[in-house]
Amino acid sequence: MIFKNWYVILLAISIFSISLALIAENYFNLQPCTLCLKQRHPYYFFILISFIGLFISYHLRYYLSFLIQLGTVYGIFYSVWHVGVENKLLKGPAGCSVNLSISENKNDLKEQIFNQQIISCDEVIWSLFGFSAASINTIVMLFIFILNALYIYNYDNKEKKY
Repeated sequence: MIFKNWYVILLAISIFSISLALIAENYFNLQPCTLCLKQRHPYYFFILISFIGLFISYHLRYYLSFLIQLGTVYGIFYSVWHVGVENKLLKGPAGCSVNLSISENKNDLKEQIFNQQIISCDEVIWSLFGFSAASINTIVMLFIFILNALYIYNYDNKEKKY
């Protein structure tokens, strides 16, 4: 049953995830960092792919599922990177962490402060039971990756029987 409704399930997971992120940003004023914004891209992509998948034949959905796998790899990459940055294991992208160069010149320091991104990628601004939003996103992306891989595997097994 889960494979029959996989595109509906993926659409629901994606809309739910994006909705939570946008609610956190707009209603609770939890501003996203650069890596947080990159982690949203796969969900927007999944919404589009799932919507298309609802209106095409079963055989064409098989090919869409490979695009979903690519999207999850992208999402897992950025979410794992973000978890690494939060735990000070990895370095974030340029401009993601708060770094000021030591300077005697007040104008240089002032310019550095004004050019610095307000939200730092290495700070956890929200967590649930000790899991940051990036950690939860990693789990969700892995869940989607595994279910989609099972969907592909299930499709291949059905095709071999016929």
